[in-house]
Amino acid sequence: MKPLTATTYRSLEEIGSTTWQAYFDQREPFLSWPFLRGLESSSCTTAQSGWQPAHIGFEEDDALLGLVPAYLKTHSYGEYVFDWSWADAWQRMGLDYYPKLVTAIPFTPATGQRFGYDPQANQNLERMAVGMQVLCKQLNVSSWHVLFIGAAESTRLSQCGMPQRLTTQFHWFNREYRDFQDFLDRFSSRKRKNLRREREQVKRQGLVLKTLKGSAISQENWLFFHRCYQTTYAKRSGHGGYLTELFFTETCPALGESPIMVIAEAEGLPVAAALFFEGNDTLYGRYWGCLAEYDYLHFEACYYCGIEYCIEKGLSRFDPGAQGEHKIQRGFEPILTYSNHWIVDERLREAVAQFAAQEREHVQAYQREASTLLPFKLEEN
Repeated sequence: MKPLTATTYRSLEEIGSTTWQAYFDQREPFLSWPFLRGLESSSCTTAQSGWQPAHIGFEEDDALLGLVPAYLKTHSYGEYVFDWSWADAWQRMGLDYYPKLVTAIPFTPATGQRFGYDPQANQNLERMAVGMQVLCKQLNVSSWHVLFIGAAESTRLSQCGMPQRLTTQFHWFNREYRDFQDFLDRFSSRKRKNLRREREQVKRQGLVLKTLKGSAISQENWLFFHRCYQTTYAKRSGHGGYLTELFFTETCPALGESPIMVIAEAEGLPVAAALFFEGNDTLYGRYWGCLAEYDYLHFEACYYCGIEYCIEKGLSRFDPGAQGEHKIQRGFEPILTYSNHWIVDERLREAVAQFAAQEREHVQAYQREASTLLPFKLEEN
């Protein structure tokens, strides 16, 4: 089987919206042309930000066979699959870990499609993976990382010499609940009382929450959200967030009816907001910010309002983002997420494979243990 020809694109504009949309499901918000192109045009993914677009197109006999979204990274921020220890190991050996090549949705730890190709064509994924490995040497990168890919494709990449890493997230699943109370009725008595107490405390503080969708979100709302986002990010990390004001005021409105914003008001003035994106059958909780502190408001805006929305709209799953063991007692179930990694240097390739195998055992054990902590009645655990 002859090798594929690879072309590197420094922006999505070089590929074109029609071509991109033919290879990726535009009903999923983070793979849509407006989202990924918007990250570039709003200066979120640039060489200066450490997320330089380097999208790859593969051709055979002068015909485009597939596309791979990719970025040259000069740091490991905004990925949510942590490899700082790997960077340290490279440095101790006198090697450069950066730049590396990452196939992922920037700043977005949501599982989804990572390769655009005809799934009916035999071995296309494997051929593209081999092509990417060859390209790594040409681009002079240390490694290639495919983050938050589906389980089946991750297994296929493992068979291409790319060790699989596992991480854990906490997702809510719709068990055909009639309403939020029906969901709560599945809890044990004590856990149900705790959750009700949290929601009642939000009301006692005089907070009123409203949910806006798509075109109902005004420019004023987007500007307010950016302010909340930056304020909260600065409190947590000491620096501003990855996403620019332009991303919120121009890119997000271009996503049509996918964005959903929950705004909390006190005495008629907005004080906090949470941002979600709706996909095919999944609600994605992505960002949150507040200008003042209120007890349990984060849980109400980021989790309970999202659950209510999923029940009302009949969505099957709610992915509220990475990490957060506190989600378990609120009915979010531990699930595994997958990534695969190609190491150019043969001396380190086997060490990474061993690390990933050992880590995988620990992550699987953690998921099993976390599942025993769910708040549901015993017969539903």
